[in-house]
Amino acid sequence: MSRWWTETVAALGDVVPLPLAALLLLAAALLAALAWYSFPAWVPRRLPRFALPRFRRPRLPRFRVRLPRFRRPRPRRPTRRRRADLPAARVPAPREAPADPVDGAGTADRLAAEGRYAEAVRERLREMVRLLVTRQLVEPRAGLTVTEVTEAAARNRPTLRPTLHAAGAIFSDLWYAQRPATAGHDQRMRALAADLRRELTGAEEQR
Repeated sequence: MSRWWTETVAALGDVVPLPLAALLLLAAALLAALAWYSFPAWVPRRLPRFALPRFRRPRLPRFRVRLPRFRRPRPRRPTRRRRADLPAARVPAPREAPADPVDGAGTADRLAAEGRYAEAVRERLREMVRLLVTRQLVEPRAGLTVTEVTEAAARNRPTLRPTLHAAGAIFSDLWYAQRPATAGHDQRMRALAADLRRELTGAEEQR
């Protein structure tokens, strides 16, 4: 053992000078001391991982075809306006008194025969207002509403209130609530006009 060490040191001395070898040994001891003092700060926490690259399959584009949806159209219901939301119904202005007292009713009958029931109802109401103006129960003033005509006539003849109120309701429903006019509305209006004419004639005969 001692012989091997002596031969090794002699061979190393031939290659490296003794002062340089001592300096290298001192440097190695110094590095070892520093490594021992700073352990384990210099040790990496995670070792590097070597992973093989992954090859992903190319994604093919997806083609989506959206077909149009056919929906059955729904019939719209006609909206009806409430009477509280309707404006005050204006009475049509009475025309001048015709030479024939039945001329107004004849015009309404002609309109009803043509199927123009809404205009026939308006003409019958106009004739009723003309009768009230002729009897001086209502002042001939433009822009009167159905309620004002009813109240003015009822102050002088209280018995006329139901007839005028029913006639005004039919006129408001057709011309302001935009309800379809039928022959029944015209027949009802004709009966109310006849009742009004009968009541006015009977009152004059009682006088």
